[in-house]
Amino acid sequence: MPLFNVYPLYDVTPVSGKGVYVYDEKGTEYLDLYGGHAVISIGHAHTDYVDAVASQVAKLGFYSNAVQNPLQVELADKLETLSGCKDYELFLCNSGAEANENALKLASFKTGKSRVVAFKNGFHGRTSAAVAATDNANIIAPINAQQKVTILELNDIEGVKAELEKGDVCAVIVEFIQGVGGLDEGSAQFFESVDALCKANNTMFIADEVQSGYGRSGKFFAFQHYNVTPDVISIAKGMGNGFPIGGILIHPNIEAKFGMLGTTFGGNHLACAAGLSVLNVIEKNNLMDNVNTMSNYFLKLAKTIPQIKKIKGRGLMLGLEFDFEVGELRKKLIYNHHIFTGGAANKKLLRILPPLTLRKDHINMFFEALIEALSEVEQPVNAS
Repeated sequence: MPLFNVYPLYDVTPVSGKGVYVYDEKGTEYLDLYGGHAVISIGHAHTDYVDAVASQVAKLGFYSNAVQNPLQVELADKLETLSGCKDYELFLCNSGAEANENALKLASFKTGKSRVVAFKNGFHGRTSAAVAATDNANIIAPINAQQKVTILELNDIEGVKAELEKGDVCAVIVEFIQGVGGLDEGSAQFFESVDALCKANNTMFIADEVQSGYGRSGKFFAFQHYNVTPDVISIAKGMGNGFPIGGILIHPNIEAKFGMLGTTFGGNHLACAAGLSVLNVIEKNNLMDNVNTMSNYFLKLAKTIPQIKKIKGRGLMLGLEFDFEVGELRKKLIYNHHIFTGGAANKKLLRILPPLTLRKDHINMFFEALIEALSEVEQPVNAS
């Protein structure tokens, strides 16, 4: 049967990967600066990761959450140590959308309220409440639109204050660095004021770290660049290096009850083995230090390219903004220079989300290719 045609596809067929490279069926090597939407955190086919997953699947790939699974406890302890999120509790699921869905559900349980405040250009997933909190009418079906969501401009602290004081908001959900929306960030004053307003109005503050977490911003979580304490932290993409796994870190002010949340596949043995391997590699190879070093080097070179009008993001979650739409530029990079990059809702933005193992020679390769690719695309004469 045919596949349901919902993805516009590039004519590239990766069949294998190693480190920051993927290879197609003809053996062509591509530099992967997108990591499949920031999923590949420790590099393709990392030997420690492959060994951990292979060893676990040879023993026990899955059993349900009706039995003890010490791997979940080990993963939670390692996550607490590396993230610095002391005293939070972990609930495991399968994806970022599911993580945000459970975060919003917990907020509603805790507060007894149902309305959500989210922000323009935010993206939180494609399931029920998560997609309703996403600022994209094209992916919100009528069944999703029944959710009570108010979308405000980022940095509109007076708007947040007015909505929370109405008394019916269960949660404010925010990406500290917007992903799909285009790498925009709120100010420190905004985030810290939202945190305070949530605490004053019996509203849960949800940090969507699905894309920005796991060291990608230069700290383990992007919210750690600010003086805030989220009630729930959602995680997924870089968590399993390609294996489907997600979760939420839950502040102790939210009490667990049997049956409150549940999942069949979430936290299965194979997912935990993958997740533990990622954390172990991040720690062993000092990848968060590498993120900051490579980010500084990347930014230094980016500032030498006159066509780049603005650089957005932090760490290895970066956006290069031009004064023209970058669709054709991305095609040139893929087909002529064999480099994967990402797009965004902001059509003038090139997204850079490489594995955290990126090196300076990879960055040099990218900028050499970018300069050539820019000469190959037709750019507007008087763009503004």
